[in-house]
Amino acid sequence: MLLGAIVAALLATPALAADPRRPYVVNGDEIKASLTGRAGDPARGRAIVANRQVGLCLLCHTGPIPEERFQGDLAPDLGGAGGRWTEGQLRLRVVDAERFNPTTIMPPYFRTEKLARVAKAFADKPILSAEQIEDVVAYLATLKD
Repeated sequence: MLLGAIVAALLATPALAADPRRPYVVNGDEIKASLTGRAGDPARGRAIVANRQVGLCLLCHTGPIPEERFQGDLAPDLGGAGGRWTEGQLRLRVVDAERFNPTTIMPPYFRTEKLARVAKAFADKPILSAEQIEDVVAYLATLKD
């Protein structure tokens, strides 16, 4: 029920990425290479994480963004994420967390195949663009505790 509500909220947002999906290679528990070929911008990544219409990260996670009230407690605290995981591991978690945790409630922000209950208007479109993914990864990598 909760997962359905989260996915519905994500798919209803106008911030869905319009960019075509870029290929990526999963190596073990990470995607080592940037989806764009360059590093993201941590300031833009922080804005995506904090934005309740784009990333919706704080719906489930708590993060070091004190100005945002009512942060979630269903998922790991984002504080210290850059100290716990490499950029490649963070990238895989954002792109498709099911790859390392098949029972996760976190939606795949970049995977577009094998999804359930996706409206036709949003089919084959990632939630975040490759650039947005890289920005989020760049921000999370700065969170070393």
